[in-house]
Amino acid sequence: MEKKTEFNVWYWALAFLLVVLLQNLLIGARDVASISYSQFETYLDEGRVESISVGAEKIVGKFVDPVDGKSQFVTTIVNPDILDRIDKAGVEIDGVPQNTLISTILSWVAPAFIFFAIWMLFFRKFAEKQGFGGFMQVGKSKAKVYMEKETGVTFDDVAGVDEAKQELQEVVEFLKNPEEYGRLGAHIPKGVLLVGPPGTGKTLLARAVAGQAGVTFLSISGSEFVEMFVGVGAARVRDLFDQARKNAPAIIFIDELDALGRARNAGNIAGGNDEREQTLNQLLTELDGFDTSAGIVLLAATNRPEILDPALLRAGRFDRQVLVDKPDKKGRVAILNVHMKKVTLAADVDAEKVASLTPGFSGADLANLVNEAALLATRRKATAVSMDDFNNAVERIVAGLEKKNRVLNPREREIVAHHEMGHALVAMALPGVDPVHKVSIIPRGIGALGYTIQRPTEDRFLMTKEELENKISVLLGGRAAEKVIYGHLSTGAADDLSKATDIARAMVARYGMDAELGHVSYDSDRPGFLGNADQAALLNRRYSEATAERMDTAVKTVIDRIFGNTVKILDNNKELLETTAAKLLERETLEEADLLEVSKQIQAPSSQAA
Repeated sequence: MEKKTEFNVWYWALAFLLVVLLQNLLIGARDVASISYSQFETYLDEGRVESISVGAEKIVGKFVDPVDGKSQFVTTIVNPDILDRIDKAGVEIDGVPQNTLISTILSWVAPAFIFFAIWMLFFRKFAEKQGFGGFMQVGKSKAKVYMEKETGVTFDDVAGVDEAKQELQEVVEFLKNPEEYGRLGAHIPKGVLLVGPPGTGKTLLARAVAGQAGVTFLSISGSEFVEMFVGVGAARVRDLFDQARKNAPAIIFIDELDALGRARNAGNIAGGNDEREQTLNQLLTELDGFDTSAGIVLLAATNRPEILDPALLRAGRFDRQVLVDKPDKKGRVAILNVHMKKVTLAADVDAEKVASLTPGFSGADLANLVNEAALLATRRKATAVSMDDFNNAVERIVAGLEKKNRVLNPREREIVAHHEMGHALVAMALPGVDPVHKVSIIPRGIGALGYTIQRPTEDRFLMTKEELENKISVLLGGRAAEKVIYGHLSTGAADDLSKATDIARAMVARYGMDAELGHVSYDSDRPGFLGNADQAALLNRRYSEATAERMDTAVKTVIDRIFGNTVKILDNNKELLETTAAKLLERETLEEADLLEVSKQIQAPSSQAA
């Protein structure tokens, strides 16, 4: 804030000087006539000159009466003896030739000073924003230093990650009382790595540790170490640890560590740029070199721990890894309570109910949910955020924004209605499937022409083969309904088929659930926290072409068998499918109460093929 004020003062001072200079130039151009030397001599002989000022090279004078509307004139000196002639003419002389040394120096210094001032005011700020500020600052760390009062975050502001908070409590206690903690010879871990999916609160936890301990907090992103100049990253690492030593006790927090600590030579061709490796080597050296008794703790966060260099994770560097996972239902309730304090709630809002609607949501997702619900309530001019606002916000986040301007023709609406009711009826007919909460044929998101929302009754951490097959059956319910009613297939099931195929392939290749292929995991690539498998692993598969062909056949067999069972379920409930689809066409949306009545009329399958 202080720097911003200083910049504004300089800006207005420069602007004022420019205005004054322009004003003088304009006035001068309007009132001063530029004449030749011979004209000057003529005016002098005629007595039309009132006074003059003689300079080193020019004569500036004033007319007795204005000439062509100009009251002053300027001319260049040609005759060095002009002073004698002016004296004889009896004209008053205001000035005489001056020493030109000062003016010469100023003519060189002034432009240089103006250029330097413009660079200081404008170019330097632009350069700093682009990351290549003054050359004296190239090796300086860009870490932002927060004192306790500026972090403003403690463990009370962090919810839903109780195990992670408990692990980090040791760090807080050590920073507050290092003598007591080292009483039996123990020492605090040099580095603590926070690992977890995006949005789970890793950065918030690190700031809470600093706020709880009341120490200096130095925060920097891993990508800020890498610069266009060779050696800059290593210099910034040294400077960062020097800052921490000067401000000890302190916490150094490196966000997105994977940008800096990626395994060396991974994915690089021979002879490639090793600037990042030099920076990583310097970080490893600093981790070995600093003493934990000095009160310095290194925290780092990443959502891709599988690509970090093994040397970074060994004991003595990042001694402890703390998992900051997505919250369970109890954690979601705690997180919602933190964010709901900031909005005005209606009496019907229950954090338990909202938590049950949001399995798989991270802390950031829940914060966004509360904000979206508040925005929806604001749009409808409500005095408080109701439970309906939270329900609509969940649908908006999960299914996407309603596309009211996407008008389907009657035939398409009819197909979509049967498709969505196919999903719903199959889900109601099969055991152990998440209950259906809502069915709608209002288009949402990028390509969804309708949607069926299921709400799990509890958090699940493993699934049986039968449950996975039932999940595939629900996904295939839309296509099966089209086949039962119309006898043809449409493109509307593309996303359903993709998800069903992924589950079937995982059953065959990863979970060993195929009798012929046996209890073997052929799919060795593990998806990271982002849910995307390493594509390079596909080139290094450890099974033959014959096995790959058998896997493809097994996946197709699973899909075909389950699709046949799904068609049988809807054949047995064909009349119910048509009546509920007609009701959906009429009302566009069927809520949970409507679906509960439908579920009582379902004819469940007598047996499900294994």
